[in-house]
Amino acid sequence: MIADDQWRRRDLQVLWHPCTQMAEHPDPLPLLTIASGQGAYLVDHSGTRYLDAVSSWWVNLFGHAEPRIAEAVARQAKKLSQVILAGASHEPAVELAEQLLQLAPRDPDREPLAKVFYADNGSAGIEVALKMAFHWFRNRGDQLRTRFVSLHNGYHGETLGALAVGDVPLYRRVYAPLLAEPLFVRSPDAFGTEPQLASTLALDDLRRTLEQCGETVCAVILEPLVQCAGGMRMHSPDYLKGARALCDQYGVFLIADEIAVGFGRTGTLFACEQAAIQPDFLCLSKGLTGGTLPLAAVLTTQSVYDGFLDRSRERAFLHSHSYTGNALACAAALQTLRIFKDDAIIETNQERTQWLADAANTLDGHGIVCERRQTGMIVAFELSPDGTPNSEYADPARAGLRAYRYALEHGVLLRPLGNVLYWMPPYCVDQVDIEKLATVTQGAIAELAQHGEWPQ
Repeated sequence: MIADDQWRRRDLQVLWHPCTQMAEHPDPLPLLTIASGQGAYLVDHSGTRYLDAVSSWWVNLFGHAEPRIAEAVARQAKKLSQVILAGASHEPAVELAEQLLQLAPRDPDREPLAKVFYADNGSAGIEVALKMAFHWFRNRGDQLRTRFVSLHNGYHGETLGALAVGDVPLYRRVYAPLLAEPLFVRSPDAFGTEPQLASTLALDDLRRTLEQCGETVCAVILEPLVQCAGGMRMHSPDYLKGARALCDQYGVFLIADEIAVGFGRTGTLFACEQAAIQPDFLCLSKGLTGGTLPLAAVLTTQSVYDGFLDRSRERAFLHSHSYTGNALACAAALQTLRIFKDDAIIETNQERTQWLADAANTLDGHGIVCERRQTGMIVAFELSPDGTPNSEYADPARAGLRAYRYALEHGVLLRPLGNVLYWMPPYCVDQVDIEKLATVTQGAIAELAQHGEWPQ
């Protein structure tokens, strides 16, 4: 505890933490001082172990300090760490692009995804896709297509371009004067309703919007199957099929933001596979390197790439990051893909998905759980004061904070999204881990129900 306190003091003297109201540290928000990671667990300086139920912001796939990825990065570091990717190339960047394109969702009736553009993180990857979509039309002489269509409750990152196409008020509201205005359409989120009806209503809204404004739209951007930061709200693959068809009908691009849901989180390697669709832009990050190094990849078609080929520099895609295609990150990503193959991760996760479902079933009896939902390895519990959907209350974050503190005290790292508790664990969790996760979550919900943390 002394070591933890020392690190906390040093931290709070110099660090400004992300997505944090710093006035809440150290009270009421405890600051973890992590010394190491081992498999599905994080270990602080006093030796306390915490089950990482949120995969450290959804990036950690196979567990902390995965030795095969660490060894791949170390081997690459002895050979080449970084080289400018403008006008130069290196083996890991080429090999990773080849493998991603081989694994990408494919519709036999469409031109396949054929080119990869690297970026540093998820938000940067979204910026790449947005700029490419806009610039492609501009290169064709189409000056009208300057807008994007986004889903209500969507989230795509926090740089200004990515933030502009998001609809989570907590992140967007303050910066609204700086942001471009997309055309927001109804989310297919099935919370409190039947999934097919939710998809139908959302597709009707998308159709009306494209009928009225399609000539001014570059692309539709969405998170396939799960709107993660928006509260782990989930929708039917049927919506993706309909959205793909409408984009084709009105001549606009479809951008699939699989930054959070890619690499097995939804039960397939990519969420788009469950709808048998292929987007025009596929944005990947987070789990791409197995939770080791920052990297993003944007996959698109040969036709999009060809739209920038010209002797004019202005028609080129002059977008860059200093660490674009970093060799160490690419090496980590290549090893991540090898682990998927060597360990048959998608197949073995089917059993883990059932373990999660069985454990989640035990929480249904709590009166404040108004909905439990699951897509693959993602499970969410929506809480409300009276146990009914769409209940109104003043500050759901208070409920999440109390649940967070309770879970930490019992050795589990949950990071609730307001009044939504969720599980998105690494793929190395076993049944004992999941039983612990269910027990602690059950205790957190009981604590909320008992102490009435629901502002009136």
